[in-house]
Amino acid sequence: MTDAVTRVLVADDQTVVREGIVMLLGLLPGIEVVGAAADGEEAVALVERQHPDVVLMDLRMPRVDGVEATRRIRSAHPGTEVVVLTTYADDESLFPALQAGARGYLTKDAGGEEIAKAIADVRSGAAGLSPQVQLRLLERLSEASPKSAPSVPSGPGGPSAAGGPSAPGGSGAPAAPGAARAGELPDGLTVREAEVLALIAEGLSNAEIAQRLFVSQATVKTHINNLFAKTAVRDRAQAVAYAFRHGITGMQQ
Repeated sequence: MTDAVTRVLVADDQTVVREGIVMLLGLLPGIEVVGAAADGEEAVALVERQHPDVVLMDLRMPRVDGVEATRRIRSAHPGTEVVVLTTYADDESLFPALQAGARGYLTKDAGGEEIAKAIADVRSGAAGLSPQVQLRLLERLSEASPKSAPSVPSGPGGPSAAGGPSAPGGSGAPAAPGAARAGELPDGLTVREAEVLALIAEGLSNAEIAQRLFVSQATVKTHINNLFAKTAVRDRAQAVAYAFRHGITGMQQ
């Protein structure tokens, strides 16, 4: 039994680039090019007609840009994945594209093998990110400073004899850090959901998250489903962007 062919649509406003990508994809095994668009509006229309598995999307195009085209495609055709293929890897290009629903992001210096891998990755449910983009995400992760826990008010009896805040039972033990941090989290996330989100942002798989947190993969999937619903993200790429935007990194201590 042969592997299924991945049907790909190319969107780029530069004719020579668009035709070059189409020719390159034609040389790659397991890939069939089903259309080529010169702008985002045409890309949306072609997706409606051709129902490709993956769209290779440029960002800066006339009429409708790549971010808006990605948003429309992912909204109307959630089964079609989008891999951005662009000259730009700055934050102003990267994060809006991920938030719009792109699951992959490559720069145009990518070779055929890297493009093929990104297409295969997004088809399998993973993120297809270039090394340059992965480095930028790691830099953002290191730049994000953990939020400090708020001070816990002392009970009616004041601070304990040791000078720390009193626990509800009067034992003088400090409150758990997670309990204090829970009130700071956006969209009603629990501390555990935020920990899972931070590990997704680090690039860990479900199995790796389960090992890190000493829970089952089924439990990890439940947390992911819950946090996706609360934050209104559609996939792991958007979850990464959400984590960076809200500073949800380094939750485990």
